[in-house]
Order: sequence, then C-alpha cells, then structure tokens
Amino acid sequence: RPKDTGETAIAQGDFQRASTCVLRCKDMLMRLPQMTGYLHILCYNFGVETQKQNKYEESSFWLRQSYDIGKMDKNSVGPEMLAKVLRLLATIYLDWDDKKYYDKALSAINLAKKEHLNPAGLFLRMKILLKGETANEDFLEAVLEILYLEMSLDFCLKIAKLLIDHERESVGFYFLKIICEHFKSSESIGKALLLHIDLLLQKKEELLAKEKIEEIILGHQTGKQLTTVLVEWLHEILWEKAAKSFEVQNYADALHWYCYSLRLYSSGHTDLNLARLQRNMASCYLHLKQFDKAKVAVTEAEHCDPTNIFTQFYMFKIAILEENPDRALQAITTLKNLLTDEKPENNDLLTDRSSPTMLLSLAAQFALENGQQIVAEKALEYLAQHSEDPQQVLTYQILLFDAALQKFAQPFDEETSTLDSKTDEVQWFRKIAWNLAVQSDKDPVTMREFFILSYKLSQFCPSDQVILIAQKTCLLMAAAVDLEQGRKASTTSEQTRLLNRALEQIHKCNDIWNLLKQTGDFSNDPCETLLLLYEFEVKAKMNDPSLDSFLESVWELPHLESKTFETIASLAVETPAYYPSIAVKALKRALVLHKKQESIDVLKYSKCVHNLINLSLPNGTSSAELCPLQEVWGYFEDALSLISHTVSQIVILNFQLI
Repeated sequence: RPKDTGETAIAQGDFQRASTCVLRCKDMLMRLPQMTGYLHILCYNFGVETQKQNKYEESSFWLRQSYDIGKMDKNSVGPEMLAKVLRLLATIYLDWDDKKYYDKALSAINLAKKEHLNPAGLFLRMKILLKGETANEDFLEAVLEILYLEMSLDFCLKIAKLLIDHERESVGFYFLKIICEHFKSSESIGKALLLHIDLLLQKKEELLAKEKIEEIILGHQTGKQLTTVLVEWLHEILWEKAAKSFEVQNYADALHWYCYSLRLYSSGHTDLNLARLQRNMASCYLHLKQFDKAKVAVTEAEHCDPTNIFTQFYMFKIAILEENPDRALQAITTLKNLLTDEKPENNDLLTDRSSPTMLLSLAAQFALENGQQIVAEKALEYLAQHSEDPQQVLTYQILLFDAALQKFAQPFDEETSTLDSKTDEVQWFRKIAWNLAVQSDKDPVTMREFFILSYKLSQFCPSDQVILIAQKTCLLMAAAVDLEQGRKASTTSEQTRLLNRALEQIHKCNDIWNLLKQTGDFSNDPCETLLLLYEFEVKAKMNDPSLDSFLESVWELPHLESKTFETIASLAVETPAYYPSIAVKALKRALVLHKKQESIDVLKYSKCVHNLINLSLPNGTSSAELCPLQEVWGYFEDALSLISHTVSQIVILNFQLI
C-alpha cells in the first residue's frame, strides 16, 4: 500500500520516500479513479503540514500534486477546493521568495480565479501585484474588476486601504472615490466616507480631509445622519488629530479639530464625552490665554459632568488666572471633597492612587506660580491630609519649593511695595521649609533637602542676624547629614560625592560664621568646633594632601576642649582614614587639657590613656614612631596614680559619713 508508506514517510520527515510513494499512487489512479479524492486531500494535507514547518519547497510540491490530481477527476474534487489549493500555493511562493517566485505566485492566483471566484483570492491577487512592479493602470483595471464583480462595500474598502498602505495612493484614493459613488445609496456609505477621511489624514492631506469632514457634518445635520458607531469613529479620528496638535503645542489647530467634534452634538445634548470635549477645549483656550472662552467651555463641562475632578481643576485654574482667590479656594475645596469621596461618580480619574495627590500638587504649584500664596498653602494642606504616603507628600513639597526658588530668582520690579511683598513671600516659604526639615528628623535625606531649600530661600531675604543664624544652622545640618550618609555609602565613588558635597556646605557655613561673629557675642556657640571637626573628617577620609597644613592651625587654637581632641583622634583612624600619628598627637593634647582641670574626671582621663596605649601598642609591642614606650609607661603611671588617689578620697569620704 504505497499511500500508507507515503504517510509513514511524511511522519518520519522523509520527503524523498514520501514523494516517490505518492507519485506511484498518482500513476495508479487510471486504474483506481475512486482514490482520486483521497489522494488529492492527502497531498493537500501534506502541503499544509510542511508549510507550518516552513518547508516551502516540499509544500509547493505537495500542493502542485494536489491540484494536478484534483484536475484528473472533476467529479471528485470541486472547483472551490481546487481554487483553495492554488491560493495556498500562491501564498507559499510569496512566503518563500516573493521576488524569485513572483511570476509563479501570480500564475497560481490567476488560475485559482479561473477555477472559482472568491474574495480571498482577489485580495491575495492584489497583495501579489503589490510585490511586483505593477503599473497603476493594471491596478486600476483590477479594482474596477472588483466593482464589476459586485464585491461587498467592506471588501472594496479593505482593498482601497491595502493600496494606500502600500504607497499606491493615487489608485487607492481614486478607488475610494469610485466606491463612494458606487455605494452612495447604501446605508453603510458613511463607513466609506470616514475611512476616506482617516486615510487622508494619515497621508497629511488635511485640506481635502477637512472638505470631506464639512460634507459629512453638514449631511449629519440635515438628515443624512451617521449611525452611532460611525459618529463615535469620527469623534475618535478628530480627537486623535487634535491630541497630536496639542502635543506639539499647536493649540489653535487642536481647537479646530475639537470644534468639528462639537458640531456633531445636537443642541441640548449632554453626556460625559461632551464634558471631556469641553474640558479639552478649555485647556486649549487656557494655553491661548483666551480665558473667557475657557470659562464658557468649563461651565458647559460642569453642566454635563459637575462632579468630575478635572472639570473642577480647570475651574480652579481659571479662578487663579482671573486673580479671584475666593473662587479658587472654593474650587480647590470642591476638588478636595471629590478626591476624598469614597465612591466618586464617573470621574475619568487615573486608577493610580497617586492621581489625587498629583492634582493637588499641580494645583498648589499653579497657585504659587501665579502669586496666590494662600491658595497654594491650602492646596498643600489638603495634599498632606489626603495622601497615604508621607514620603510622596514630601516629594511633592520639595518640587513646589524648587518652583518657588525659580520664581524668586527671576527679575522683579524694585518698587518698595513689590520688594516688601516678595520678602514676605520668601520668608513664608523659608520658614515652611525649615519646619518641614525639623519634622523630617526620621528621614535624614529629606531633612537635608528641606534645610538646603530653606537656606536657598533665605538668600533672597535681607541679611540680618536672624537670617545668618538660620543659614548657618541649615548648612551645618546639611553637612552633618552628608557626612553620616558618607559613612554608610556602599561605594567609594558615592562616599566621595557625599564628602565633597559636605565640604562645599562647610566652606559656605564658614563664610556665614565669620559674618555672624561680627554681629554679636557667640562664644558659647559650638559652630566653629563642629565646622573644624566636619572639615577634618572630610579631609582625613579623602586623604586630602592639605590635611597637615589644616591641622597646623588647629593645634594652635586656644579654646578647644579635650573632647574635641578626642573626637579628632577617633576620626583620624575611622575607616577609610588611618592617621595614627595624628590620633596620638590629639590624645596627648586631650590628656594635657584633662590634667589642667581643677577637678579631673578620672573615668574620662583613664579612657583617654587607654586609647593612647592601644594606638601606641597596636600589636602589644611599642611603636617608637608613634609614642616611645617610656612615654606610654608615664601616661599609664599617671592614670594609675589618679585612680588610686580618687579611690582613697572615696574611702575617706565614706568613713567620715559613717
């Protein structure tokens, strides 16, 4: 049984044996004509299977055999099936190599058309023609034939779109024109008109598209109404075009397309899409500074959708631009209430939980940019109340303060009233940033951000003692945070960045400290000591070559306490720094200061000696370079003597008490 052997060979992937078996079967059909239909289908199935495996040569062989065998007995195989085989064969040739086998593909599809006319075959024939260097006249002949064959409107539109998508615009648009004329009495003619418009816009033929839109809208208003589905499609086309113009800031053009969309609505019509349209138009009017028209559009939107947050947001913006703080406060309160409503009604609000806080943040920023400080403050208050993420609130607030900085940095009138107003506004922002920094004590990075913002804002204030003290504190705190973050840094590059930033704040703070000392007595202020320690830590950890010269001035300072020298000693050997000689020198100075005290703190003195001994004897043996053994022994004896003396005094005191 050759056919069974052929099936087995195909299953085993043995094309040579399978083809030999099937050809033997084909030769036997003259004696066994009843097997024609079976062998025809068998070859067709082989062709389908090998096509799935991208074995185009084998697939084309099986399909040719299927067609040849089917032609041997027309009673067994109908023309529809023969055409189906030929269509698949033409597709195989296209997939295999549309240049090399173009003629074979075209021949196969033409033969399929003769066997049985089918829309799928006509569409495939058009695809094949597009692969070759077919003249426009041949395409025109092909599309006219399609009309002559009374193909459906949908099929004709599919062909027109195929031509235009493959850069055969002249034939495609001409065919569309003929289609519209041919099907003008059809109830579905609107579909052809809208596709024509859509394709014209895709090909940048805007003038012609606008003419077609005007015709459709006029017809829609005078009895030739589009179906609901087609109206929605036209809205989508117009809104997409408007959105593209809006993205490139061509607001006038965007309005033009939105106005077409508006004309499709009948008088008195209200729905949510109309509200969206009015909001989009209001946004365009706002960008064009046409506030009256924006106000009308937003009012219409509110009429259609009064509880929509974006409608209220635009009303808020208009109130700000009209310098109407009362109306702006009313709008922001309404907006807040809508945002906090547990079940908002049909708000086209983003599902992201950040959307409400985003809108409140935008409202605060917009109010700030337009000089409405009180409104901005209220928006920030609502923002803090509504957000479930404190970090998010802080992030938005930092962005707002950055915007305030940019505003204050711009030139302004030098009239007294303007100066006073600006100073008051800056002072308000400076104090708010300060308070937020203090409240962020559990988040050092955010705290630093607000202290730096407060410092930057203070630079726009008159430089009096109060401002200088505030600036000094801001920079000290920022430097402290950078140092702490530097200690925790996971990479050397990150640590270097943080230490350099800290050093920058230290230098600025030094300048301010020098100015501040000229305004009064600050002898009890630890600022100078802190700056000294901060700068030493940075220079030590960065292996700064200027460290020795920096310390020369430090050793000469008369007012430093023993604790300061002990801190220097500790920092000198804190990773990545390692300066044991500096640490030893600092500890020696600390011991001298301890001994000068009227009442020596034995525990502190003992601890200082302990640290000195550990540095001098790192491995249990004396390091002569750091501190000679005899000197180390002397410090040890001093400590022992002090401890013994202190213990004796305690015993005597206890005896007296008894």
